[in-house]
Amino acid sequence: MKLEMARVPTEHGARYLQQLCKHWSHKLDVELDGSTGIVRFPDAVTTMTAEEDVLVVTVEAADEGTVERMKGVVAKHLDRFAFREAPLRFDWSKG
Repeated sequence: MKLEMARVPTEHGARYLQQLCKHWSHKLDVELDGSTGIVRFPDAVTTMTAEEDVLVVTVEAADEGTVERMKGVVAKHLDRFAFREAPLRFDWSKG
């Protein structure tokens, strides 16, 4: 499995996490437990954890191409919910 993680600076991570999990829960398997959300896509898993001033986002998939594609999907959706401070800064690193 390939994994990449980003620490996204924002004071509103908990709100964005909840909005995004609710949005995706209509079509995907989503777990939301307090400050952590897990979204299971058909070919990837995204985990988001809201901390005080950062949203930690991980994307895990079987291959690098899927990880790259899903990083874009997650960033695009988060920026949509964070329109007041978008674009958010995603500093991705390999896990």
